[in-house]
Amino acid sequence: MRIGVIGTGRIGTIHANTLSRHRDVGSLILTDADPARAQELAHRLGETAAPGVEEIFRWGVDAVVITTATSAHAELIGRAARSGLPVFCEKPIALDLPGSLSAIAEVETAGTVLQMGFQRRFDAGYTGAREAVRSGRLGRLHTVRALTSDQAPPDAAWLPLSGGLYRDTLIHDFDVLRWVTGREVTDVYAAGSDAGPRMFREAGDVDTAAALLTLDDGTLATLTATRMNGAGYDVRMELAGERDQIVVGLDDRTPIASTEPTGPPAADKPWTGFLERFGPAYEAELNAFVEVVRGERANPCDGREALQALRVAEACELSRRERRPVHLAEIPGGGTPGIA
Repeated sequence: MRIGVIGTGRIGTIHANTLSRHRDVGSLILTDADPARAQELAHRLGETAAPGVEEIFRWGVDAVVITTATSAHAELIGRAARSGLPVFCEKPIALDLPGSLSAIAEVETAGTVLQMGFQRRFDAGYTGAREAVRSGRLGRLHTVRALTSDQAPPDAAWLPLSGGLYRDTLIHDFDVLRWVTGREVTDVYAAGSDAGPRMFREAGDVDTAAALLTLDDGTLATLTATRMNGAGYDVRMELAGERDQIVVGLDDRTPIASTEPTGPPAADKPWTGFLERFGPAYEAELNAFVEVVRGERANPCDGREALQALRVAEACELSRRERRPVHLAEIPGGGTPGIA
């Protein structure tokens, strides 16, 4: 199997390393907007660098992995679909609903595969939470509390391109909330704060956000995110039911300290970022993609699934701007996503 990797930045490098050592992947062709970066990675891995995207398709590959800037995702997904190639793409499909819907339509018209990169679906903690909820261990689920906190903010130049805190960061929480619970979001009420560094205000973004979500069975979920969590990278999900309560992301590296006299000590080596925290999950999702390409398993996260997470993010952004509750029915692109 020969796979084209388009984009060799941080996550593209991680994915290329995973694929290069995969027993079922014979070779890679790498390309990047910075040709020298692709050439350096190709040399290090013993793979081939291409001068541009055109060569990826002209030289011939069996599948494509897209890890470029988000603005290029939808066009590249469409290009691969028209070429009859299965695609793995980092989230999101696009930063808006029309772009996402257009790319999904191209994939569905071509009858090809689009697997989206929501790596938390492959994390052991979230997988365990899903099993606990689906088995009935918790009883009736009544409350979910989730958070994603970055240790340090990104570069100021990147913020205007990110889509904002809901679309860039909390979209992972929106996706995994649906995946773990098996329920759909019906209503949201969201707020954000730009009281931190000026660069967030200049980008029209917020550095901290919160949202109250109602699920279709009445379960309430609160989600928060921040770019300014100096203690470390913190990603957790607590699920409380009538019988039991569990938590994802609580271990000896969770960057939180207890004020209780008998509480656990602060982490000696707190998590510093998502690549470190979710390293095994990133590898597992690429292994799954190879199995999908080989016809050995069903697609674990298709474009329609990613669309539903983006719809929740869009609803939260609308709620924040207009300071009102938003029904998901107000957001285009609904339908039967199939999260079971």
